[in-house]
Amino acid sequence: MRKPIFAGNWKMYKNPKESVEYLDQFLPMLEGHEASEILLFPTATSLSTVMDRIQGTVVRAGAQTMHWRNEGPYTGQTSPTMLTSIGTTHVLLGHSERRLYANETYEHVNLKLKAAIAHKLVPVLCLGEMLADRNDGYTKDTLLAQMGAALSNLTASAVRNLVIAYEPVWAVGTGSIATPEVANEAHGMIRDELRDLFGNNLADSIRILYGGSVRPENSAKMLEQPEIDGLLIGGASLDPKSFAAIIHNS
Repeated sequence: MRKPIFAGNWKMYKNPKESVEYLDQFLPMLEGHEASEILLFPTATSLSTVMDRIQGTVVRAGAQTMHWRNEGPYTGQTSPTMLTSIGTTHVLLGHSERRLYANETYEHVNLKLKAAIAHKLVPVLCLGEMLADRNDGYTKDTLLAQMGAALSNLTASAVRNLVIAYEPVWAVGTGSIATPEVANEAHGMIRDELRDLFGNNLADSIRILYGGSVRPENSAKMLEQPEIDGLLIGGASLDPKSFAAIIHNS
């Protein structure tokens, strides 16, 4: 059985003070919760503060991105060793907003994925098609191209802790959401490709999350689908009551 994951991506919101205020409300709502894994991806300036505040709780935290090198003349970047030095456990890689606004390429995602694995960070690999891809019937082609590039030269043992998030770009921050059936179909495409790449055992164990305009009122329906193993939540995770409601409703 694949344990569900609920991941909150705070994007470019919440300074350290706001993060503590959030957690002071959020953590009591999850006391004793063991049915799922709960992740937060705060801003770089709040990550250390969040890591300190969640010690001894059911919540884990990760970075929204990272560089693939351990150090060097890369202004504005954060290395995997910097993340592990403060106890970070997870990292988002290949988020559509990184691809769109930071010119992150397939090659960059592959390099970051390899670095995350080498430093024992759990990578949450984001995949998803543009609206034009879906309208033109290229959803599967797009997803498989993204997967093939990201997972290039990696073995089944290397990616055993991998988490994948399917986030159709047309549904990220737009208010539009894929129907549960449409999302489940895309998840099935991803899992089938995992079978081809790494075999049935690994494909059956990797958790695939849905992301894109998730809210408390639509989250439970998503989790009823057999291929959907959790949710990557943006805007709705910024409010502690909303995020907690999604976790408990689902």
